[in-house]
Amino acid sequence: MGSYMGWAGTALEALAMAFIAVVGLLAFLVLCMFVMDRRQTVDAVRRNYPVLGRFRHIFTELGEFFRQYFFAMDREELPFNRAQRDWIGRASSGKTNTIAFGSTRALGVPGTPIFANAAFPPMDEQAARTAPMEIGPYCRHPFMAQSIANISGMSYGALSRPAVEALSRGAAEAGVWLNTGEGGLSDFHLSGGCDIVFQIGTAKYGVRDVNGALSDEKLRDVAAHAQVKMFEIKLSQGAKPGKGGILPAEKVSAEIAAIRGIKEGEASISPNRHVEVDDFDDLLDLIAHVREVTGKPVGFKTVIGSPEGFAEFFAALAKRPIEAAPDFITIDGGEGGTGAAPMPLMDLQ
Repeated sequence: MGSYMGWAGTALEALAMAFIAVVGLLAFLVLCMFVMDRRQTVDAVRRNYPVLGRFRHIFTELGEFFRQYFFAMDREELPFNRAQRDWIGRASSGKTNTIAFGSTRALGVPGTPIFANAAFPPMDEQAARTAPMEIGPYCRHPFMAQSIANISGMSYGALSRPAVEALSRGAAEAGVWLNTGEGGLSDFHLSGGCDIVFQIGTAKYGVRDVNGALSDEKLRDVAAHAQVKMFEIKLSQGAKPGKGGILPAEKVSAEIAAIRGIKEGEASISPNRHVEVDDFDDLLDLIAHVREVTGKPVGFKTVIGSPEGFAEFFAALAKRPIEAAPDFITIDGGEGGTGAAPMPLMDLQ
């Protein structure tokens, strides 16, 4: 009994010593953090509230996790909410993507429905694709568009290789076109065999010379691909109006540099407009030039803030023959994009 009590007392004494050591170590660490926080001049919160101020950063980092999984409702998040992500996840994994009747979306908001009811809707066997539409009837190589629903511009570099290859294969199977985005034409856009619209951004990625100007030689090289059906001159997009694109240096790999025609490892900033386009007359001249060089339909992509802003465009167009008109016009919304831009431009456009 005495030996047992002696052993127990020794164990308790050891535990007490360990506890004191741990508390002492923690106190020492807290003291070190206190001194470090008070002496640093980078973070005002930590300087004014030593040690405790560190929890602000921890909770900020954890806040996104807790909001996403515990507090946010199914339809609250932007640009894609949980309901949309779950639907895509089920569909892409081969599971059923049907749900019970009843939507969690606010259906009373104007513009919400995307389906139009009909008194006598067609049966499945009666449904048919829209009739092909000829784009660019005055070009050497007009394009017969097979679908009114297509894939908008998303650049390789902003999207990964598997994503671009999947889009290319999906577009080919669906009979729709795939827009390259302003990042140039990669082998991955071509891999699926789909129709392609080559987008010419303000930096002229993929069709630029060493000085960043439009290269007719590279335009011809791109147009030589049978899959490239049209060219789209990008003026602006709703996600970042009045501002060019930002390609961080860490994203400019040797592959991206070769595709876009820029220097590897250096940041690339797209101008906020095409340097050769000062007005709508210049735009029509550029469209005519690209059409002449490539022989394929050429249009432009823009944002329309108000109809008054395009009065000059129609005035300039009225002075020219019908053959000088753009072959198509892409109107962009402000839903977002795959590129990067300053937050105020995205939030306060």
